[in-house]
Amino acid sequence: MVKFSKELEAQLIPEWKDAFVNYWQLKKHVKKIKLSRKNKQPPPDLNHDFGRSILDAIRFIAMKAFSTKLFLCSNNNTDESIQVGSKSMEEDGSGEQEVLYQTELVQLFSEEDEVRVFFERLNEELNKVNEFYKTKESEFLERGEILNNQLQILLDLKQVLSDRRRKPNTGILSRSWSFSPRSSDFSESPAEMTEGSPEISQTDEVIAALERNGVNFINSAAGRAKTKKGKPKMAMRIDIPATTPTRTISAVTSMLWEDLVNNPKKEGSADFINRRKIQCAGKMIRSAFVELYRGLGLLKTYSSLNMVAFTKILKKFDKVSNQQASASYLKAVKRSHFISSDKVVRLMDEVESIFTKHFANNDRKKAMKFLKPQQQKDSHMVTFFVGLFTGCFVSLFSIYIILAHLSGIFSSTTETSFMETVYPVFSVFALLSLHLFLYGCNLFMWKNTRINYNFIFEFAPSTALKYRDAFLICTTFMTSVVGAMVIHLLLRAGGFSPSHVDTIPGILLLIFIALLVCPFDIFYRPTRYCFLRILRNIICSPFYKVLMVDFFMADQLTSQIPLLRHLESTACYFLAGNFKTHEYATCKNGQLYRQLAYVISFSPYYWRAMQCARRWFDEYDLDHLANMGKYVSAMVAAGARLTYATQSNNLWFAVVLVTSVVATVYQLYWDFVKDWGLLNPNSKNHWLRDDLILKNKSIYYLSIALNVVLRVAWIESIMRFRINPIQTHLLDFFLASLEVIRRGHWNFYRLENEHLNNVGKFRAVKTVPLPFRETDSDG
Repeated sequence: MVKFSKELEAQLIPEWKDAFVNYWQLKKHVKKIKLSRKNKQPPPDLNHDFGRSILDAIRFIAMKAFSTKLFLCSNNNTDESIQVGSKSMEEDGSGEQEVLYQTELVQLFSEEDEVRVFFERLNEELNKVNEFYKTKESEFLERGEILNNQLQILLDLKQVLSDRRRKPNTGILSRSWSFSPRSSDFSESPAEMTEGSPEISQTDEVIAALERNGVNFINSAAGRAKTKKGKPKMAMRIDIPATTPTRTISAVTSMLWEDLVNNPKKEGSADFINRRKIQCAGKMIRSAFVELYRGLGLLKTYSSLNMVAFTKILKKFDKVSNQQASASYLKAVKRSHFISSDKVVRLMDEVESIFTKHFANNDRKKAMKFLKPQQQKDSHMVTFFVGLFTGCFVSLFSIYIILAHLSGIFSSTTETSFMETVYPVFSVFALLSLHLFLYGCNLFMWKNTRINYNFIFEFAPSTALKYRDAFLICTTFMTSVVGAMVIHLLLRAGGFSPSHVDTIPGILLLIFIALLVCPFDIFYRPTRYCFLRILRNIICSPFYKVLMVDFFMADQLTSQIPLLRHLESTACYFLAGNFKTHEYATCKNGQLYRQLAYVISFSPYYWRAMQCARRWFDEYDLDHLANMGKYVSAMVAAGARLTYATQSNNLWFAVVLVTSVVATVYQLYWDFVKDWGLLNPNSKNHWLRDDLILKNKSIYYLSIALNVVLRVAWIESIMRFRINPIQTHLLDFFLASLEVIRRGHWNFYRLENEHLNNVGKFRAVKTVPLPFRETDSDG
């Protein structure tokens, strides 16, 4: 049977852990009471002057009956052992009453001091739970009221737009609304209409209802002015976040052309908005309702788990103290706000009905798929195939090593051919597989340490990749690659044409690319498409709103520059037809190839720097500009090392040394202080941080030292510990693998710090921006 403490640890909401009842601390107080009782019990009387008597049995039965009578009497007086009272205090700046619970010991306990400390601690926990529940409940109720208003505005806007579309004389406005692009101020200029028509009066009623919901229409029925042509003009503000390139370019363009659009001489130049904008607003409101329902579910779970925790700890107290004090205290717990209030349940029912009606076409089953997405169950078949492909990989790799040694693939006559044709492609697969394996290890560690990576990355729980899935992808990947390497080696040894055999790596690469973009729902399609979408966001980073998963993936790319360089050489080798002629120097001696080497080495740092610039533009936080400087310094250092590889002189050696040292110090500072949140001199954990997920603090110190060592691996690029070409390639692959390992090691602490930031702010629900807000009549 699993202990309740472990069940509570597994089921509690990680971001709200500090707000839960501290069950483990209360258990320590109960143990102190138990130890105190043992110390105060008199030792048994072992000094018998006489032997056993025939009256011992009668004496034993009488004592047992007497103790049973005392126990029944104590049960009849359970309510008198403790008395739980409440005191109301008015909170500062508000008229609400805060209820604080206090416990008085009516009956004397043999361990009175320990019992008093226990109930004082219990009262503190009860007050803490009540206060947190009230705070979150009021937040969700307020959010629910705002969403109701937003939904009503959306429905009224759809009605107004539908009325305009049905009128024959509205011209272009029958299809769209004109708007002022600045801050998305929507405006409508209807054509001439007959006054007093029922359609106009109905539209005015809708507009009046919108104004009561907090949306201000310029020149509405309450005080409608006329334009020069005698036509009424009305405007409202709809804020659609610039999350896509189209919206971003539109927002920037609106800032540049605002004066031209708002110029009275060019009234006809206003842009037009169709129903897609209204549909986008509807999606935002739908997402907000989903997050509200999720938050209400978490608060309901919070209430039930705390109730069970109070019940369990009071039963332990009764068992230790031989008193029945739990009944009276549990009555007070059940009367407390976090149990007695039904506002959360009623709001959940209301959200379900609203969502079913307006976003699921009255299909409750469809609505619950959005509100309560089902998580994928762990399959034993996944574990089986992980083991199967792992064994296949080890066997095939052993076979490959033996065959390579017997065929002399690394001999002086064949090493150039092998390294220029096979090595770049298979290095791509090896580095990618290593990164996938480390990501699976990250998922395993995040799961075991209760780091909510799905919430941080905003992954859907029903399609999110689990660590077993990551290991399955990795082992399948490497088994296929090593199998292709064995086939390639056997065909070369069999005397087949090298121009035909050397196409095997290229064919394998094309197969994996085709599988990545395959539209069929096979082999983790949601994960594949999510990966492609993130890559698109990274490449177009100035134009897409930057999410946590976007810059996290961009950081991974900065550690895979050797992989990108290998892709460059592979593409050149096959596109230029070198696999037929085996002229390996054609690509490397080309001017375009050398220039692309700079572009590829700069691109990940450039994308990451543009993400920092976009985040600064959105949030106006100077830390993002400082972070952008880190990637600019890394870009300069990478360019200097590339130039030094072709121009080895003292000047470029000094430039490489200075730029690399500056970039490395910059990166180390940002790793430890900003990304990991460590090196805090005032922390209770010496030079770490106050909150640590891993219990062994020495792991953090070792991780700091390991990160420093792996960060300075660039020293090899200027020391040049090389003997022959094959050792050069192997050493480059080894250093690239070390950088991937460093990134996998960095990933855990980066997400740990992000999770602790969420815990400190009790942030367990995503805040979705809402589309409608008030605007002044002057726009």
